[in-house]
Amino acid sequence: MPMQVTAIEPGHAWCEGRGERRRVTTALVGPLEVGDWLLVFLGDARERIDATRAAEVNSALDLVLGAMQGFDASGDAGFVLPSRMTAEQLKQLSGQTGPHAPPLRGSLPPEGAGWPWGGPAANPLNFYKQETP
Repeated sequence: MPMQVTAIEPGHAWCEGRGERRRVTTALVGPLEVGDWLLVFLGDARERIDATRAAEVNSALDLVLGAMQGFDASGDAGFVLPSRMTAEQLKQLSGQTGPHAPPLRGSLPPEGAGWPWGGPAANPLNFYKQETP
């Protein structure tokens, strides 16, 4: 959940978000300032985000919470949902851009490409397999 830093202690920060106040571990995000936004999961700050991203995540959480309570979940999420994105937008969202990026599920490999389009060495199933000449 997105939370905003309200106080800082060595290795921890006090954060507020979605009606809660928590003391979270900050080892994964580095130095912080009061007012910074964080994505928090299971008591740990996992990522530093900006206020716009915090609002997007809060909008998505509001839709999920509403759906769980039986309300219509077809409202505006406040951002483009992945189900409405193009393949290129999904690649950018998931960091799957560039020559060594893994393929998107359901897309076709380039002709002659190995698994998963990176050749046999890229196959994690072959990682421990020893080749004999």
